[in-house]
Amino acid sequence: MRSWARVAQWNPVDEWEGGFGWSQQEFMRRTSHALVVASRVWLIDPVDTPDLEERVRTLGEPAGVLQLLDRHARGCAVWAGRLGVPHLRAWESVGESPFEPLRVRSRRWWREVIGLHPLLRPFPPRTLGRVAPRRILCGHGEGVFEGAADALHEALQTGRRRLPAALLGATKAGLHPAGR
Repeated sequence: MRSWARVAQWNPVDEWEGGFGWSQQEFMRRTSHALVVASRVWLIDPVDTPDLEERVRTLGEPAGVLQLLDRHARGCAVWAGRLGVPHLRAWESVGESPFEPLRVRSRRWWREVIGLHPLLRPFPPRTLGRVAPRRILCGHGEGVFEGAADALHEALQTGRRRLPAALLGATKAGLHPAGR
């Protein structure tokens, strides 16, 4: 009997002094991040990747798991249980974390605190236009470490026009064995 379960492969994506990111190789590449804030580690929308636990713990004491998009539960609950930390749904509360949520959508069927989801590109959230990030960590690929504020504002201005190419690129990236 054939098993339909599969173990997704992961690859390192972003690496900087304050953390790292990894991508899961599936239909659409999904990216997760470990961030160090005040010597404590926060996981952001993590995909369940048990073989990364040791690496996460070497960054510092685990503090929590932050879920940014309601339907991206991914491995948040699993990671929170594994590390013995709270699982925070950022659209509800970030508790005592060092993060400040920036609401993008707050509807019954879509709760998201930060991001430029492909389906939002025709009508980009105005709240994102008020920030000037130093770094952008993406949920579906490599982050932006130089010129992040300019890149964000360009994405907000050109998102509608670039939507077809972005969807095609995401599909192709997910189909390639290396996820690129």
